[in-house]
Amino acid sequence: MPMTRSMWICGSPILSPSETGHERFASFVPSHLKEDGEPVFAEPWQAQAFAMTIALSRQGLFTWEEWAARLGAEIKAGNDDDDRMGARYYEFWLAALEGLVAEKGAASPESLTNLRSEWAEAYRHTPHGQPVKLTSHD
Repeated sequence: MPMTRSMWICGSPILSPSETGHERFASFVPSHLKEDGEPVFAEPWQAQAFAMTIALSRQGLFTWEEWAARLGAEIKAGNDDDDRMGARYYEFWLAALEGLVAEKGAASPESLTNLRSEWAEAYRHTPHGQPVKLTSHD
């Protein structure tokens, strides 16, 4: 399986627009999820998914056009309740990212599912206020 270079972003601030060129990605964030024109994240995982999308696109894993089409398809397929769209936006974002990563062969759908399950299990067994760690990936 081909390997994709990656960097650890957990706990890192999101890079500024001048450092990332993320304006094109930020343009897909609905206005009610922005403050002063910048995306606002309700949870750290949302910011991490946003940053990973930018990093993987810049590394050439997928094009801007591929990203836009995949995100649009995820929103269309899952947007059965317009009132909840804002609350679910980053779920669609993550689904689009996972779909492209699997489609491009950077990770299998099974490995993504397994990793999600491992994180959920680790989260459930981590005391409040402690960092969540995957024991199989330390």
